[in-house]
Amino acid sequence: MKSKFKRILYGGDYNPNQWPEEIWAEDMRIFRDAHINSATINVFSWAKIQPSENVYDFSCLDKMIDMLSRENYDIVLATSTAALPAWMVKKYPEVMSTDYEGRQHHFGQRHNACPNSLVYQKYAKALTAKLVERYGDNPHITYWHINNEYGAECYCDNCKKAFHVWLKDKYKTIHAVNTAWNMEFWGHTIYDWDEIVVPNALGEGIGKEKTAFSGISIDYRRFISDSLLSNYKMERDVIRAKQPHALITTNLMGTFKGLDYFKWAKEMDIVSWDNYPAYDTPWSQVAMTHDLMRGLKNEPFMLMEQTPSQQNWQKYNSLKRPGQMRAQSYQTLAHGADTIQFFQLRRSVGGCEKFHGAIIAHAGTENTRVFRETAQLGSELESFGNKTLGSANPSRVGIIFDWDNYWALEYTSGPSEDLKYVEQIHNYYKFFYNKNISVDMIPVDADFSQYNLIAAPVLYMVKDNMAEELESFVANGGTLITSFMSGIVDQSDNVHLGGYPGPLRSMAGVWVEEIDALAPEQKNHARFTDGTTASCGLLCDLMHLEGAEALAVYEDDFYQGMPVVTRNHFGKGNVYYVGSQLDETGLEKVLTQAVADAGVTPVIPEATQLEVTVRESETTRFYYVMNFTGEAQPLPDSLAGKTDLITGETAKCGDSLKPWDVLLLTEMIH
Repeated sequence: MKSKFKRILYGGDYNPNQWPEEIWAEDMRIFRDAHINSATINVFSWAKIQPSENVYDFSCLDKMIDMLSRENYDIVLATSTAALPAWMVKKYPEVMSTDYEGRQHHFGQRHNACPNSLVYQKYAKALTAKLVERYGDNPHITYWHINNEYGAECYCDNCKKAFHVWLKDKYKTIHAVNTAWNMEFWGHTIYDWDEIVVPNALGEGIGKEKTAFSGISIDYRRFISDSLLSNYKMERDVIRAKQPHALITTNLMGTFKGLDYFKWAKEMDIVSWDNYPAYDTPWSQVAMTHDLMRGLKNEPFMLMEQTPSQQNWQKYNSLKRPGQMRAQSYQTLAHGADTIQFFQLRRSVGGCEKFHGAIIAHAGTENTRVFRETAQLGSELESFGNKTLGSANPSRVGIIFDWDNYWALEYTSGPSEDLKYVEQIHNYYKFFYNKNISVDMIPVDADFSQYNLIAAPVLYMVKDNMAEELESFVANGGTLITSFMSGIVDQSDNVHLGGYPGPLRSMAGVWVEEIDALAPEQKNHARFTDGTTASCGLLCDLMHLEGAEALAVYEDDFYQGMPVVTRNHFGKGNVYYVGSQLDETGLEKVLTQAVADAGVTPVIPEATQLEVTVRESETTRFYYVMNFTGEAQPLPDSLAGKTDLITGETAKCGDSLKPWDVLLLTEMIH
């Protein structure tokens, strides 16, 4: 795959406008020593660029861009539309968003605009036009960065009216709306479009995460995601009209719940995202989120933000240990990144992010541990040139991730408040991560035929022709793994009648009669056919075999002896159904058998506690080998003899990796 970069971008958010100009030259000297080659600028500068309604002042931005251009930086130029200037809110208060409780906000914060405000759209569009007219021909502007971390919700009258338009386009008639939302329940029948209210705390909302009518609430999630996407496309199209070949992005936020990122990715030239794991986030979950970002377009992505040292906004903002930032950066590259960028390059003097890490700390010197580690990584990345750029992550396993399912599953009232979508997906991903089996995170409309095995846990909402596509995949020899709370509802959260798992029932070969919910202190146990056992909990499907074979049965309670794990031969393939949340050992047993059925193999033959991830170019296979375990680990023998791109040395049998150590081993593809 051809890369969208000429070199690995290494830099990040830079705000020289917050500092006296005499500091700028010193910044450039320090950044040069760190091998910084890019900067993201102008992210929150609307107030400075447009100090009043009819006045624009680009003098400071001109100087910044001239300086970075002289330094041969790749500039990521933001449009500054993520925080409103005070004059706009004062003159047009309707631009401010209204929150879930129905309160219209005053001036302050960021991401504070109503996405359906015509005033906001007018001025955001005008500002973007001014920027591209002034700077669009600058060859150093590598990417345009629209807004920042989209995600604000709004429940104002502007949004209510726009929601009515969105619904008319989708459903055409009030009758179709009433049917989709099952409005006969509680006598909520709607007679006219203007009777539809937004589903906030004053309407159908039951706390922020629950709702009386999930049909309307899921549609409102879709509507807000589409509204913000329309804002993005509006600015993108302004840039594209002046610069047809401009490359345009915005920074996403991993598994952020609010936006359907698969839909967004179709409108972006490249996916970029901000990676901020907590002190206790499993490395498998960090890897999964990278794979999700790569999967949005099935191509390499940008890391737009990470911190070189510590966050400021989490509950416990631990320092990254020596070597951790470097290892984390290589993990990012391993899973598909072609850039490493930080927030921020110089630490702010005030505001809520003043303690957020930066390459230049408040001491204002390069004589710091963080700077030395940053400079080491920068030197290494610079030495690679363009060798790794555009390389792909070959995978024969796909895990389905779907925002409609995310929303619907967590809106559901029952059976357990502990059922969380991302956690369930990660339970399955973790097995493949630990086995060093490459995974693609895929949408529900992916081309399933390119995979041997697809995992679709808690596939609660089965919509469109998805069941037919999965049946075709399995019938043609694929292996499908699904679980409890799958095949339950359609796209409006109405139950598929005829027995669970609904449209998946025939190929799964089981009928789920009831679903038991276990409290955290309660457990059941699964006994496998070989006599081994595993604990299980959260939910327990009480199911009957309809052609499938039982691989394990419950040991406890009144449903003792009923199947808990099954396998069904369907066409040339197999469907595994996991009817309860198995402990890690139990799930590993099931997935090991499924992997064997599917003929899927790890990237190296040996079992190891090291993370080994592979990217491939047309000529070279790159093995990213990383130690996240906290203890020294031996190098697998199959990797001996390969050359480390970082040091130029040859890996040998008997080598070991200390905690946070990284190797980037290369192998020619013949």
